[in-house]
Amino acid sequence: MHDSSGDASAATAFSRTEIFAALLLGCVALMMLGLQPVLLGELVNRQRISLEGVGVVAMGEIFALGLGVILAEKVLPLGRLRETAAGASLLLAGVNLLTLLAKGDLACTLVRLLAGLLAAALFWITTMVIVRSAKPDRLAGVFLTLQTAVQAVVALCLARWVMPAFGWQAGFVAVAALSLLPLTVLRWIPLRLGLHAEAVKPSLVSMRGLFALLVPFAQMCAVGTLWAYLDPLGQAAGFTASNAQALVSLVLFMQLVGGSVASMAVRWWRAPATLAVGVVLFVAVTLGMHGLPAGRLVAFAVLCGVFGFGWLFLMPFHIRLAFDVDPQGRVALLVPAAQLLGSAFGPLTASFSVNGDQVGHVPLVASGFALLVGLSLLALRLRVPASTLRPSGAGQE
Repeated sequence: MHDSSGDASAATAFSRTEIFAALLLGCVALMMLGLQPVLLGELVNRQRISLEGVGVVAMGEIFALGLGVILAEKVLPLGRLRETAAGASLLLAGVNLLTLLAKGDLACTLVRLLAGLLAAALFWITTMVIVRSAKPDRLAGVFLTLQTAVQAVVALCLARWVMPAFGWQAGFVAVAALSLLPLTVLRWIPLRLGLHAEAVKPSLVSMRGLFALLVPFAQMCAVGTLWAYLDPLGQAAGFTASNAQALVSLVLFMQLVGGSVASMAVRWWRAPATLAVGVVLFVAVTLGMHGLPAGRLVAFAVLCGVFGFGWLFLMPFHIRLAFDVDPQGRVALLVPAAQLLGSAFGPLTASFSVNGDQVGHVPLVASGFALLVGLSLLALRLRVPASTLRPSGAGQE
């Protein structure tokens, strides 16, 4: 039976150990993104960076990760993945330690930009394995859930035990040590990747490919906007500072639930229809947050839970949509970069709507990005025959 997950000649049957190794590399590469609130917050407290500069440092690292994935495909050799992983792991550990010596917004931004580029080399390997696997959309769901769980556990350990016991520097030392984990799985990183990936290069292919990438970009703009300002939005809704932090934990938990459900649903549900429902969901959540009167704490918490579930639930469908548009996987290779760039661009755009401590217009910015997802899906429907945008499990044994 036909499988729209990807071109049959391009997909390969990776072993479980090869998949485990690739996913571990990705978890290490994206780990810092979940730790930024904890570690960058400490840099602000220690006056290593300013409060105004913390956003630049955080967004700079995310931008570097997204652009780095694209650059990695252009400059890194497909036949030397193990050497690439080893070199990137060692250098990333060193750069994480170098952060302890950086002082000032510019110096810290440059160091974290370098860290983002090095992490991108690891994430590129993960992306290549996921996209060229037999069931890339399902594996993407598994990876997203796994890396979110890793971020949550490491953040909890650092905030509750490591940093209170050994000082703020211990946080970056711990991250540097974890950056060396890829060295333990080098022998399991696939050697065969270069044999079947050489013919599959990232490409927009056509306007359809552009719209297929605009969907994850705009969706993650909306997600990143709400996530970056969740704490002040919570406090504006009436939560105390400590309770607003609890909302972050709620969102992380619902991400795990959403990612777990998506890893099963993505094989059977139509990507365009599911993502269109996601547009309605995000617009409802953002408008609800904007219009909710202060003091409606339970309602705001419910909106945060729906936001967390939708966040990770929809991301595997970005891969599914890319394969529907281009079964060879050329567009799908660019999806992770589009997601990362959107995660950085959204908060950057929303920052222009913030006036002092007033963040009331931020949900409206997120709503605008969600509507852009809807427009992109509509453009895709007009350019792609409906028969090609079908669930990947349909008609399979």
